[in-house]
Amino acid sequence: MKLYQKYCKETVDAAGRLTAFELVYPPDFNFGYDVVDAIAAARPDKVALVWCDTSGAEKVLTFGEVKDLSDRAAQVFLSNGISKGDMVMVMLKRRWEYWVTAVALAKIGAVLAPVTHKLTEEDIAYRLSTAHMKAVLSVETDDAPARVAAGIALSGETGCKLFTLDTERQAEKPADAVNFTKELAAAAPITARHKTAAEEPMLAYFTSGTTGHPKGVLHNHIYPLAHIPTAAYWQRVREDGLHFTVAETGWAKSSWGKIYGQWLAGSAVMVYDFDNFDPRGLMHVINRYGVTTFCAPPTIYRYMVKTGVSAMPSLEHATTAGEALNPEVSDRFREATGLAIHEGYGQTESVAILANFRGQAVKPGSMGLPNPVYQVSIQKLDGAPAPVGEPGEIVIHPKADGGSPDGLFYDYFGDHALYEAVWEGGVYHTGDVAYADEDGYFWFQGRADDIIKTGGYRVGPFEIENVLMEHPAVMECSVVGVPDKLRGQAIKAVVALAPGTEPTPALAKEIKDFTNKRVADYKWIRQLEFVEEMPKTVSGKIKKKDQR
Repeated sequence: MKLYQKYCKETVDAAGRLTAFELVYPPDFNFGYDVVDAIAAARPDKVALVWCDTSGAEKVLTFGEVKDLSDRAAQVFLSNGISKGDMVMVMLKRRWEYWVTAVALAKIGAVLAPVTHKLTEEDIAYRLSTAHMKAVLSVETDDAPARVAAGIALSGETGCKLFTLDTERQAEKPADAVNFTKELAAAAPITARHKTAAEEPMLAYFTSGTTGHPKGVLHNHIYPLAHIPTAAYWQRVREDGLHFTVAETGWAKSSWGKIYGQWLAGSAVMVYDFDNFDPRGLMHVINRYGVTTFCAPPTIYRYMVKTGVSAMPSLEHATTAGEALNPEVSDRFREATGLAIHEGYGQTESVAILANFRGQAVKPGSMGLPNPVYQVSIQKLDGAPAPVGEPGEIVIHPKADGGSPDGLFYDYFGDHALYEAVWEGGVYHTGDVAYADEDGYFWFQGRADDIIKTGGYRVGPFEIENVLMEHPAVMECSVVGVPDKLRGQAIKAVVALAPGTEPTPALAKEIKDFTNKRVADYKWIRQLEFVEEMPKTVSGKIKKKDQR
């Protein structure tokens, strides 16, 4: 029996498709003790993590080593006043210490709050004061310790302690910072299980919204278990395989693909620590270490196909999430590798909501079918179910007993009123618009706020972006609505060109004509703007509000 099967009841049909899924767990379930330590007891030499960076440095951690290091890290935090319920901001990029820290904090019942290292002093201060953080563990590069120290001072959270890693840049760190690396090496491991409850807080993320302040999302200790379908049925990780998700640890995608479901399903995780994305370097890592399953945002796949996809013979399965994937990119990747890209969809607030799961036919461009963890539907503005082919908002229904589904967040910290608002009408409102086809597959249309209302029609920007991406000169694109006296809104395309392509009026006309010939006239692009680089959030999502 696979370890994860201890914690769920799953029903699989003859095609291998997951048709029903229910979690079963003890009231004190804790990922650190019940997964990491359990694997370490059974197979201490089983590989948990394979880490490398662009300098050629490497580190491989077994589950036995993760258990020992996390027990020592737990003692480091306890000795520095961190206890159950305390929130700890973790800014470690892709450093291997992140995995040790995540397990350690879970073991003592402290709340892991991952953030990106790209945050400014003001960003850091906002998060510290909003969540009343008790400590920050910072990566040692990019002047991050100094920014964190300034953020702590700006936040007013004077009791917040700063931990840093130990490197040759030690002199650049605040004098009162705790040397996490040295204390980890010297610490004695904890020897007793700390009391935690499955429904207590374990993980906090700040969402990467394109407007307004980020929202603080709270998950409990059940969240890792809800990622079993994510890893086993969507990413199709396997026992003793090596799964590679391209994500920095500051984002929820890291929890989707770099620790919880993968370890539960028996797979090691591959971590490539880089600053500047290089498609060739990434493909080299896949081949060098024999990566078996791979997940990356659409932007990564776009760059891979535009620069040329290398042969990757060890790769067995490919997935994507984070933004909608253009079918043109999927088709070209499949031509080069023989692998279909299986799209998935979810939010910081959830695990995978929809995906092209194992045993299902893949429809390129579709987000797939609902995860059996959730009851998902498409709802019109008046709350009625949307007919086949008609766009509406993706919503999640409560469990039969009225409770919140497993894996869905249980509150926005500091803003319970907002949490109640997203459950208006008895369903969870994702804010994303899609339609379902006759086979029940969901097709993304855009954020509710991004839907373009032109000449009496509602147009989803993604369907036009799909056509734009088929033009060989287009590297990235975004379609938005802009004010128009005649139509209410006119459709505008913002385009970043492929390397070596010069923006000219003739090329703009060519791209517009190319697209407009392939869509209905009410979807025609009226304006087109070239940009050197698409404006994006710190998580890499295109900021449409900056293009209107």
